[in-house]
Amino acid sequence: MPWKETAPMQERAKLVALYLDGRFTMTELCQHFGVSRRTGYKWAARFEEAGPEGLKDQSRAPHRCPHRTGEQTQELLLAAKRARPSWGPKKLLAYLRARHPDVALPAPSTAGALFARQGLTKRKRRRGWPHPGATPLQAEEPNRVWCADFKGQFKTGDGLYCFPLTVSDACSRYLLAVDAYLSTQTSGARATFERLFRECGLPAAMRTDNGAPFATTGLRGLSRLSVWWMRLGIAHQRIEPGKPQQNGRHERMHKTLKEEATKPGQKDRAAQQERFDAFRAEFNGERPHEALGQRTPASLYAPSPRPFPARLPEPEYPSHFVVRLVSGAGTFRLKGWQKHIGEALAGEYIGLEEMDEGLWGIYFCDTALARFDEKDGTVRG
Repeated sequence: MPWKETAPMQERAKLVALYLDGRFTMTELCQHFGVSRRTGYKWAARFEEAGPEGLKDQSRAPHRCPHRTGEQTQELLLAAKRARPSWGPKKLLAYLRARHPDVALPAPSTAGALFARQGLTKRKRRRGWPHPGATPLQAEEPNRVWCADFKGQFKTGDGLYCFPLTVSDACSRYLLAVDAYLSTQTSGARATFERLFRECGLPAAMRTDNGAPFATTGLRGLSRLSVWWMRLGIAHQRIEPGKPQQNGRHERMHKTLKEEATKPGQKDRAAQQERFDAFRAEFNGERPHEALGQRTPASLYAPSPRPFPARLPEPEYPSHFVVRLVSGAGTFRLKGWQKHIGEALAGEYIGLEEMDEGLWGIYFCDTALARFDEKDGTVRG
């Protein structure tokens, strides 16, 4: 008869008892119970070694695992994960490997399983596919493109809103600034950029969204800030409305900033700025980035060779251009017409080139802004 599925322990005990009684051979007993002689002898040996406990089912797991992560290594991993809960296994392992080169660290999958068992893993909802973006970001070297934005506002402990201005280098992901302001006014943003230009030099281009103070609803979206950039020889790249993925690297940094430096908000703006400074130091100098081959932004970034000029250069136009000064009200005069071109250009010199009889192209620096028709006085962007 085979083992009974409902009580295998009883059947094993009967077999062993009859065998020890000596009236039946193991062959006869194994034929009766429907098991192999190897199984019969196994249960008899276990009974002699451990008594009835030896007849219980035992784990099939190996008694030792040569590649199992040691307890000290597990504690090291768990401590690092608790200190940086938003970091994934790959990032944490790269961080620990640089600081503990003598420790044998496990594979990312093993570390991830350890974090999951300890309840330290957050399940992320995955998107079906990333949007390809309409204007690919060309940033093959540091300072080719800087990305800037005002991250969403939040309240600090004193009840005031904080508007963080963030600036990063697109190539190295180096976080150049996280400055806490009370608004998105141009004066604060310009102070940040002037400091960065003095410390790090000038980028070739600046990529932003279409919000204040970077852009306006005026001609070509010009703002006082973007006009200043143009005079410094910095191209302004504005992403398309409603497509933040075109500045995806910067937006991804914002997610990390929100998780690690704004929840909860600090007691006031000064304390919040200290928190931002600490986040920036860790983000640049300690946090490995998978897109950078687990290197840190600070290991890749270098200041721009283009220095911030002591004096803001004036726009230069070809000799055949007609140059006009834009008034404080944003107007210029030509052929008896006084036309509005935007307050963003107030106090700036624009260049006008006659393209056809009575039809003029309007330029600022090397950028074409609009066309002016002197016949009917219209300005078309």
